[in-house]
Amino acid sequence: MDTITILSLLGFAFTAGAIDAAVGGGGLIQIPGLMSTFPSMSTATVIGTNKVSSIFGTASAAYTFARKVKLQWKLLLVIAICALISSFAGAACLSLIPQSVLRPFVLVMLIIIAIYTFMKKSFGQVAVDLHITPKLLVLAAIGSLAIGFYDGVFGPGTGSFFIFFFIRFLGVDFLHASALSKIGNFMTNLAALSFLIPTGHAILHIGLMMAAANVVGSVVGVRAAMKYGSGFVRKIFLVLVTILICRISYQTFTAS
Repeated sequence: MDTITILSLLGFAFTAGAIDAAVGGGGLIQIPGLMSTFPSMSTATVIGTNKVSSIFGTASAAYTFARKVKLQWKLLLVIAICALISSFAGAACLSLIPQSVLRPFVLVMLIIIAIYTFMKKSFGQVAVDLHITPKLLVLAAIGSLAIGFYDGVFGPGTGSFFIFFFIRFLGVDFLHASALSKIGNFMTNLAALSFLIPTGHAILHIGLMMAAANVVGSVVGVRAAMKYGSGFVRKIFLVLVTILICRISYQTFTAS
């Protein structure tokens, strides 16, 4: 690789890490970046290489959030275990569920999330002191199982679904939801890589090179989220969901 190619990949990884740390969706930047740089690379290898890079950024963001935001470790454990198990199951079912079937469903869900978040101005703006109850843990388990399975099968919008679910059903604000989503995303990425690396669908030296920039970007993203608060994260969240809607709409209608 020449210097320009390396710098481009590092730029993609840094930007993806910063956005992913705040609201998720770093793959919207990093995956097209890898595809444009290596047009002959298979889709599975692009996804695997992307996850090698992004899992380090996600881990860094999760660690930083855990140090700076008060989180309940029992809740984190439930989210982590359920997301890991269900993502494994989703990856195992990957060939059984056509992505063309999932796209319209995901598109409708993202539109509903965008409208709900936009119309309900107070949504995710108020921090609450979580009281861990059996009902709360069951809700967290159900949501993490469902979203983790989805990430194993399809993937786009996983971070957005995690954040929306945690705000709507656990009652946290955008900042805490983003922190919790990093735990879920880390575990789903870990599960995916356990399938992709052994089958050769990840170029490790490229992924690890990009991981360094992704981690730096994630630190910047977390600090921005912490500095500007839930209102800032909400705006970025809405922009990201809108981009996701446009992307999946294009894929749905061009494929049909």
